[in-house]
Amino acid sequence: MGEAGRKPRVLVVEDEDNIAIALDYLLSREGYDHARLDTGAGAVDRIRATRPDLVLLDVMLPGVSGYEICQDVRMDPALADVRILMMTARGSAMERRKGLALGADGFISKPFELGELRAEVHRILDAPALAPDGGAAP
Repeated sequence: MGEAGRKPRVLVVEDEDNIAIALDYLLSREGYDHARLDTGAGAVDRIRATRPDLVLLDVMLPGVSGYEICQDVRMDPALADVRILMMTARGSAMERRKGLALGADGFISKPFELGELRAEVHRILDAPALAPDGGAAP
């Protein structure tokens, strides 16, 4: 979950204000440091600059799709420890497979229950980090 004693940092990339407000509420209640981008443009640069522990990433964004952002993050070895939870209103099995195939750590369909999202965020942040060779890190 990051360095000992430090709150996990979460970057929300979501263009819908009502969903971003719900995410802000949840993340504040859980004690996470968090910030929001409302467009896909510049998201990868922001991820590189801030190194969040988790990115809550909408699939449908103005500018650049969440799939493209996920793929760009996963192609950068320096960002291997950044976890990604993708969110979409089009929660079909095909969408889920695509997100996971591109390297997302999880995939959640909107609208979601806050309890469901909270559980998924905890699952992803509490999972052991993968070593660069794909095995569990020591």
